[in-house]
Amino acid sequence: MNKLRPPAMTTVQSKSLLGKIRKLLFGVLCSCVFTALPLSARVHYAYVANYGDNTVSVIDTRSQTVLTAIPVGKNPYGVAVGPGGKFVYVTNATDGTVSVISTATNQVVGSPVQVGTFPVAVAVHGRFAYVANFSSHDVTVIDTKTRKVAVPSIPAGFNPTSVAIAATANGTYAYVSNFGDVSVTVIDTATNQVVYSIPVAYDPNVLAVTPDQGFIYLAIYGNGTVSVIDTSTNTVTTSIPVGTNPVGVGITSNGDSAYVTNYGDNTVSIISTATDTVLGTPIPVGTNPSSIAFTPNGKFAYVTNIGGNTVSVIDTNTKAVSTLTVGTNPAYVAIH
Repeated sequence: MNKLRPPAMTTVQSKSLLGKIRKLLFGVLCSCVFTALPLSARVHYAYVANYGDNTVSVIDTRSQTVLTAIPVGKNPYGVAVGPGGKFVYVTNATDGTVSVISTATNQVVGSPVQVGTFPVAVAVHGRFAYVANFSSHDVTVIDTKTRKVAVPSIPAGFNPTSVAIAATANGTYAYVSNFGDVSVTVIDTATNQVVYSIPVAYDPNVLAVTPDQGFIYLAIYGNGTVSVIDTSTNTVTTSIPVGTNPVGVGITSNGDSAYVTNYGDNTVSIISTATDTVLGTPIPVGTNPSSIAFTPNGKFAYVTNIGGNTVSVIDTNTKAVSTLTVGTNPAYVAIH
């Protein structure tokens, strides 16, 4: 790839679930009574992969300030938070590697993990991280405990661009969107074998799984729609018109809404997942919005604007937008 493509982002919907499943209690001893700090009072951090300057920006979501920039590999693209929020995984596209960042120190730990060619997305489920390799047309599986490759190559379609994990009643599967051949590859994570291929529309991009694991919302860059996939049947149930060239999708932690970044018209559309219709008018954000992630309490959505070197922060209640300056060409964002 000789030019910057609109980012194909991994669903980082695990980020919105972490606030529910991580019940980290901070106790203050006072007359032998411990008090838990409420979720809204805790500090959460957004990690932004800056494709153009080989760094990851760290944002304090409480103060909405950029704290630091962490050097990683060449052209970082995808980013995902691991279980428990202890580590962040970053795909370095040009290097063909994944860097691992400790959230305790905001430093890279160990050597980068070599994966396939031009990795652009990563999703973490339990002990394993699934990496979509755009140019080698496959998926690499990393054992996050050993930080070594567990499965070097699982064949996907042409130009896999996003990966999301769905723990369904029938098993746990990795769903991989293939930008180049209008399909979604389904991998059984128990066997790491391809079990299904779902036909979709032209230029499928980011996948996002609903909290109940029942549906996947898939941005279709080529025709300005979002496809909804039923994970129980692995079929597309409907197609929802949104803005121009949708790239990213994020689903709120309560599952009520899907936010869609429209790369071509610099807006974010909001879909009601109950009716699969667009709510209100699109929200103007920065230039070429790509990825989106929510704070655990659901109050704010962070949108990377790859063409403007900024992150737009949307108040999900009022829909007001503020802007933060980050590194060059911010692609993915993940929050813990």
